[in-house]
Amino acid sequence: QVHLVESGGDSVQAGGSLALSCLASGYIDANNGCLAWFRQAPGKEREKVATFYTASGSTSIADSVQGRFTVSHDKAKSTLYLQMNRVTPEDTAMYYCAASNGGYCHVRLTYDYWGQGTQVTVST
Repeated sequence: QVHLVESGGDSVQAGGSLALSCLASGYIDANNGCLAWFRQAPGKEREKVATFYTASGSTSIADSVQGRFTVSHDKAKSTLYLQMNRVTPEDTAMYYCAASNGGYCHVRLTYDYWGQGTQVTVST
């Protein structure tokens, strides 16, 4: 079982920055696991914006936020981070942290564990 707790969501003005954190507890496979940030805006599908691959330590960022968002992981703190820069109103959404132990990190259905979400609201 994996337990995920997000924090850091807030209201911010367009052009500003925000840092989200996800504290993960429980077993995450070091060779086949993934941690990811998803977001979901009202009336829209849930979108994966960033991924951390436990086996390689590498990360990936969705094209929609490339160049503005970065994802990082602190193994000692068991925490996944999402740094959001130059935010726009289109970044307004509930942001979720998710974990998978089944590989296929690009497939949303493989993520079995989800946090409760943290709200990000960007105003003009």
